[in-house]
Amino acid sequence: MTLVVYNALSRQKEPFVPREPGRIFMYVCGPTVYDHAHIGHAKMYVSMDVIVRHLRHSGYALRYVQNITDVGHLLDSGEDRILKGARRERVEPMEVVERYMRSYLDDMDALHNTRPDIMPRASGHVPEQIAAVQQLLAQGNAYEVNGSVYFDVSSHADYGKLSGRRVAELEEGARVAARDDKRRPEDFALWKRAEPEHIMRWPSPWGEGFPGWHIECSAMAMKYLGQSFDIHGGGIDNIFPHNECEMAQSEALTGCTYANYWLLAGSLTVDGVKMSKSLGNSITIKDALRRHAAEVLRFFVLSGHYSNPIDVSEMALGAAQRGWERLMVPVRTVRQRLQQAGLAPEDGLDFGGVLDEARAAFRAAMDDDFNAPAALAALFELTRQTNAMLAAGPQPGRTTLAAIDALYTELGGGVLGVIPDSAAADGDAGREAGLVQLLIEMRMQARARKDFAASDNIRDSLRTLGIVLEDGKDGTTWKAGQPPAEEA
Repeated sequence: MTLVVYNALSRQKEPFVPREPGRIFMYVCGPTVYDHAHIGHAKMYVSMDVIVRHLRHSGYALRYVQNITDVGHLLDSGEDRILKGARRERVEPMEVVERYMRSYLDDMDALHNTRPDIMPRASGHVPEQIAAVQQLLAQGNAYEVNGSVYFDVSSHADYGKLSGRRVAELEEGARVAARDDKRRPEDFALWKRAEPEHIMRWPSPWGEGFPGWHIECSAMAMKYLGQSFDIHGGGIDNIFPHNECEMAQSEALTGCTYANYWLLAGSLTVDGVKMSKSLGNSITIKDALRRHAAEVLRFFVLSGHYSNPIDVSEMALGAAQRGWERLMVPVRTVRQRLQQAGLAPEDGLDFGGVLDEARAAFRAAMDDDFNAPAALAALFELTRQTNAMLAAGPQPGRTTLAAIDALYTELGGGVLGVIPDSAAADGDAGREAGLVQLLIEMRMQARARKDFAASDNIRDSLRTLGIVLEDGKDGTTWKAGQPPAEEA
């Protein structure tokens, strides 16, 4: 099946054809590092990570570039976000940048996101941004007023083609506070004059100042990916003005298509409300990871299509936890049996057809605009058939078990990142075994004092987590089993 993607630029699904056969060049807008990353970032960057993973799994050589914004991203008030963070913490701006860039990378690692191949910083590419501004001025696409340079939106006929907004409909002051020295409210800053109190400043042909937010992505993307590249990823919340302005200035510079495919992730709300510190509903990734495993958070994100909005709540995360546990039941059982001695290397079972069907269904789902929910459905169908096979006879030997484990690891682990590989799971497996054994001992103590209600509660609670207790003459043993009928 040919890979098909929804292109936000054309507003339709299109066959994906890379600029160079077998190679993909991809740029994703990175974070502004002035505070800890929140779960909205988790939603967006897990979505982009799975796109990267699937493309590489499909055999493409992919260069993945994601920037770090450490200057120029202004609040509606005109205040630089980095400077605001520096004043908040009473430190140097670059201390804020280093602190929260490291925090962001720690969060991405904890979520098992693939590190980009290149992570350029805006402050490290000011010469490239100045050169781009100079060229836009020379071409007549920009003008300078009192040390600031603005892009003349009227000079680029295609402005608005990404977001669908017409110039006449644009509102003054979107993202960046309007300034009296602009010719038109819809024009946007390429370079800003630094006021005397502005700490982050660089010399330029127009005096000391700093680059605008939009020009940084153009300069860095084109430096590392070329004037025209394959995929631009990011969040739908930034389609206007950031992505719109970024594309307009880039195409004005080069006269060619900036990015062929725009893949934009949907937004995230908390209990139906937009996340905001002022509302007290902002949740950092670190806070979320204290309550939920990274695989569960990824499962939650991937339960919806990357381009759709998603609402986070404790109920939704609880459902994701239960869904992930259901998926892990056969994985744990297979891995436990692989560790047991005496398994026959060949078992004569014909399970290869099931595995082939699962792989084909998974691939078809991911080739249909990276449809992770459908890919998870393919894994759940594999789970259903694997559970049925494990519960029946004859029992599989090492060959079949290894093939099942390899497919779960390849697709659920390597592509979706929701199933840890065997090596990574060893520590978790040991902790799990210890906790289960502790609960078995507590259950034995409850039975000894004839507290059968407590004993049954422990057994039933473990059963809902896919842990089956078996009482025998030699004591109680446990194994990973199937979930209760109502959860299947």
